[in-house]
Amino acid sequence: MNSIRKRLFAILLAATGAVWLSAVVWIQHSTRTEVSHVLDRRLQESAQMVASLIGRNGGIVAPDAATLVDAAPALPDTGRHDFARQLICQVWGFDGQLKSESDGAPSQRLADGRAGFSEREVEGEIWRVYSHVDEDLGIRVMVGDARSVRDRLVGDVVIGLLAPALLILPLLAGLIWFAVRRGLEPLDRLARTLAARPATDLSALDDHNTATELKPMIGALNGLFRRVDAARERERSFTAFAAHELKTPLAGLKTQAQIAQIAPDETTRARALAQITGGVDRTDRMVRQLLDMTAAENPVETCNLPAQDGARILAEVAEGLAGLAASRGVTLALDDSPDPWRTTQAALLAPALRNLLENAILVSPDGGRVEARLDRLDGHVRFSVLDRGPGIAEADRPRATERFWRGAASPSGQGSGLGLAIVAAVMARMGGELRLSPRDGGGERAELLLPAAA
Repeated sequence: MNSIRKRLFAILLAATGAVWLSAVVWIQHSTRTEVSHVLDRRLQESAQMVASLIGRNGGIVAPDAATLVDAAPALPDTGRHDFARQLICQVWGFDGQLKSESDGAPSQRLADGRAGFSEREVEGEIWRVYSHVDEDLGIRVMVGDARSVRDRLVGDVVIGLLAPALLILPLLAGLIWFAVRRGLEPLDRLARTLAARPATDLSALDDHNTATELKPMIGALNGLFRRVDAARERERSFTAFAAHELKTPLAGLKTQAQIAQIAPDETTRARALAQITGGVDRTDRMVRQLLDMTAAENPVETCNLPAQDGARILAEVAEGLAGLAASRGVTLALDDSPDPWRTTQAALLAPALRNLLENAILVSPDGGRVEARLDRLDGHVRFSVLDRGPGIAEADRPRATERFWRGAASPSGQGSGLGLAIVAAVMARMGGELRLSPRDGGGERAELLLPAAA
């Protein structure tokens, strides 16, 4: 059952039904007990009445003395009823002789000689009998009524009480349904408010005069709206920056192409073509970094991918950048890791390492050396990239991982300001940490710390 309204209705109806059923059972049992007690008292009083009248008659039992019980009502009542004249009476002497009996009484003795209540089957009918023993008069007065009549009386009384209760149950169900609908009306109003909102409206919902139970939900929705709005703002900024960063090299490429077309000599044409080649390389790096950023910020299922060795990932990334390092006269040195470490997130880790190594190569001076290694540190694995470039100025460190941010030491015309932003996004996805610190003797130390259990 996926409907909260129906589930709540069912729960309340079941709870109310359980209480109602308990009350019905209690009423039925109590009524049956009380009616049975009243009927027993009637038998007792009738027997005592007959004995009293016999005593007033001087102890002489008249032949029709037992018929006096015919006037005793079944229940206290002022009029006639279906249960009138349903009692039978026998008067037995201590000598074992039947002294008197009421009309319709069986010839067989209704009870044994003991005083009090008893039940006995006589002529195929079970009788509830009260025996009154009068030692002074030497008689036993037995008054009884048939169990079938008694059960019919009790059943009629119980049905008379339960019939209104049965009629109340549908009324209770209707009231519960109405109460549930009214109680959930604030949810319906909230749903209508959200449905009427345009997709561009991310303003906070007003929780004034709102049900207390809905305030946590509204607070969560407002928090979601704030995060979505912030994400949209980041996307707009990202798109604007990306368009700007791509526009500049594309305009340069167009200009250099025009120069190459109208170049008066081969030297000018060769210089223009070289500029075009450099511009294409920078644009290619920009597009690749944009794709890396997109991959880092969008979830990818990795649990079913094969695990790859971390040292091997680092070596493959370094091998791919060997040409760039050679063209800039930079030595790229790797330290082999004695401890194997494997991860299923190579598709995320590789771009992060590539951006770190690429940045280190681009900022290194001619003849410089970039070192990269993988080791373990306090339950973590650590990828380290060290260079001898100008490093990051202290004033620029708080913004070093912002998108499209270029520090004061960034080489002119190189980089897009996305490298460290990509690395930071990858670490956030992998549960790791990017650490940037000055290197002793000059340069920068970049470290990626990842859980060793990855």
